[in-house]
Amino acid sequence: MASTTAFKDRNLIAVIGDEDSITGLLLAGIGHINEHQRKNFLVVDSKTQISSIEAAFQEFTQRKDIAIVLINQHIAEKIRPTVDRYQEAFPTLLEIPSKDHPYDPSKDSVLKRVQKLFGE
Repeated sequence: MASTTAFKDRNLIAVIGDEDSITGLLLAGIGHINEHQRKNFLVVDSKTQISSIEAAFQEFTQRKDIAIVLINQHIAEKIRPTVDRYQEAFPTLLEIPSKDHPYDPSKDSVLKRVQKLFGE
């Protein structure tokens, strides 16, 4: 079992999402900008390049201060191969719905792995 000291500094939630999702979560208090001016969120709109989404995903999953990465499921679909390759426990990756795009369990990479584990 892993020591808790490896996870004690993971105290942030990162978000990759549309403007409505980010706004709601920022109003809830998850926004953070560190001493290197790195944010823990990325607002994705129709002009956002896929390479920018992938870069944010890579940054958030490699940072040692992030415990959970939330990503709108419709945005995760844009970088699905990258999301599906991610296998780490920390930071935990969760796909969430957005106002305009409902959650589809058949597309969720984490749920697919759980179902595979249980032989479903």
